[in-house]
Amino acid sequence: MPILHDVDPIAIHLGPVSVHWYGLMYLLAFVVASWLGTRRVNAGRFPGINANAYGDLLFYGMLGAVLGGRIGYVLFYAFADLLRDPFMLLRVWEGGMSFHGGLLGVIAAVWLWSRAHRMHLFDTLDFVAPLVPPGLGFGRIGNYIGGELWGKPTGSSYGVLFPNSPELSAYPMEKLRDLHASGALDGFARHPSQLYQAFLEGLVMFVLLYGFSRKARHRYAVSGLFALLYGLFRFVVEFVRVPDAQLGYLAFGWLTMGQVLSLPLIGVGLFLLWRSHSSPCLLERGATSP
Repeated sequence: MPILHDVDPIAIHLGPVSVHWYGLMYLLAFVVASWLGTRRVNAGRFPGINANAYGDLLFYGMLGAVLGGRIGYVLFYAFADLLRDPFMLLRVWEGGMSFHGGLLGVIAAVWLWSRAHRMHLFDTLDFVAPLVPPGLGFGRIGNYIGGELWGKPTGSSYGVLFPNSPELSAYPMEKLRDLHASGALDGFARHPSQLYQAFLEGLVMFVLLYGFSRKARHRYAVSGLFALLYGLFRFVVEFVRVPDAQLGYLAFGWLTMGQVLSLPLIGVGLFLLWRSHSSPCLLERGATSP
């Protein structure tokens, strides 16, 4: 029997103020990145940088992620809406964030920080890359709790019933609970693609990148592995994820915008890994286990 998605997207009700789970996931991503990064700085894995400088880097990165994510979403997925209503770019509370835009925003922010601290851009990016996957995982869990960005029908009783999906949105939750209990909704199960992404982009990427970055490695290697893994994982999951309604499939009856944007990441990842072989080997002297 499939799981009925019956989760309140609002975590805390404080009178007229509602705190959504998705917002808490962003906060959790910031806290985890701060904790992990501070441990690694204190362990000597970012020579010449102290905790205060890392705090500045974290602020730059979060600002770049939010601004880049919003601008990227509007440009990649909702450009027609922007032309009709330019102020929709500012209405971030209505939702709409793009990972690929956020990535560009983070790179721009890291470049500014690295320039100010006279650090090589990719030394900073290699340090930051392993700290990102937990935030990606938390964000996808937030998508799942919010009942958004769900996948295609599974064609079986395996999967999740999303009340906001087209085939179920006309029914009130009370009716859906009754139909679910009777087994009448088994044929409407969908892939929980948000959880697939949380597992691959969050857990798997973190384990691989964090473990790899603890060893002596060449410049560009960690950033290259990040780009390659994310591009591959996102490309694969897009096959079971419903494309954005305003765009649909771009070609061949299966190619999505998410896949189009992930292909350059795969290429960049492969290039950086190749480039790393002729780059300095970064053995962090005095670094301890983190």
